Amino acid sequence: MSSSRLRRVAVLVLEGAKPLDVGIPAQVFTTRASMPYEVRVCGAEPGLVTGGDGLSYHVAHGLEALEWAEIVFLPGYRSPDREDPPPRVVDALRAAHARGARLAAISTGAFALAATGLLDGRRATTHWHYTRALAAKHPLVRVDENVLFVDEGSVLTSAGAASGIDLCLHILRGDLGVSASNHAARRLVAAPYRSGGQAQYVPRSVPEPLGERFAATREWALHHLDEPLTLDTLARHAAVSPRTLSRRFVEDTGYTPMQWVMRARIDRARELLERSERGVEQIAGDVGLGTGSNLRLHFQQILGTTPSEYRRTFTRGE
Repeated sequence: MSSSRLRRVAVLVLEGAKPLDVGIPAQVFTTRASMPYEVRVCGAEPGLVTGGDGLSYHVAHGLEALEWAEIVFLPGYRSPDREDPPPRVVDALRAAHARGARLAAISTGAFALAATGLLDGRRATTHWHYTRALAAKHPLVRVDENVLFVDEGSVLTSAGAASGIDLCLHILRGDLGVSASNHAARRLVAAPYRSGGQAQYVPRSVPEPLGERFAATREWALHHLDEPLTLDTLARHAAVSPRTLSRRFVEDTGYTPMQWVMRARIDRARELLERSERGVEQIAGDVGLGTGSNLRLHFQQILGTTPSEYRRTFTRGE
C-alpha cells in the first residue's frame, strides 16, 4: 500500500491521558491491508508524557503531527475541568481544523476541543460524570449527556472509553463503508453498530436485567432481515410485551424497534452494494424491503444518497 494513499491520523496525548482513550484510535486505525491509515502518536512536544492511571507515554512526534494529520483524536485526560491545555496546543488544534482536519474527542478530550471554541453553538458530549462540568466551563457548547457520540461534521465528540470505539467505527463507516467498519468491529470483538443516540450508562439503584435479552433479539433479527419483522415478532422473541420492548429498546439503542430494523436493513444493503454485484431489486429482497423503489426511498431518507451513488463511492478497488 503506497504511503501517499494512506489517510493520516494523529492521536494527541495530553498530560494525564487515559490509557484506553489513547489506545483505541491508535489500534483501530493502525495500518494494515484492510485499513488505509497511518497513525502518529504525538504530544505537545516529542518525549515522555505523564499519563493517568500510573502510565506514561513516550511519543515520537510533537505538534507538527497536527499539521500533517487529516483526523486528530483527542483522548480523555485527568481533571479536565481544572485547566485548559497549553495555549500552543489549543492554537495547533485550531490551525489543524482551519486546514480541513477533523477533530475527534474521546471522553474528557471534549474539554480540550471545547477550549478551541470550535464547539461553541454545536452539540457535543463527554463522559457522563463530566457533562455538567463541561456545560459550566463552556456555556456556549450544547452539551448532550444522553448520547454515545455526536458528529458535527468537522468536530466529533464521544462519551466514555467504550464509546470511543463506537466513534471510530462511525468514522470508518463514513470513510470506507460499512464492510470495512464491520470487519474492524469483528477484529475488535465489538458491537458493529451502536447508534450515537444511544443513551450513556448512568448509575441506577435498580439493575436493568433485560439488556442481554434484547441484545440476543437484535442479533436474531440481524439474521432474519429478509423475513417480515414486526414489533410483535420482536417482542415474542424477547419474551416481553410490545409496549415493554418499545420503551426499553429506545433506552438501549436510541431507536424504536422498527427504526432499528430499518437501519439494520439499510446497513445490510450497504454491505451488499459494496461487496456484491447484485442489482438493487435483488438486494431489496435480500434485506426485506421488497422492491427497489422501497430500498431507494429509505436509503435516501437515512443516508441522503442513492444505492447506485453509494455503490460507485464504495466499490472495491476505488
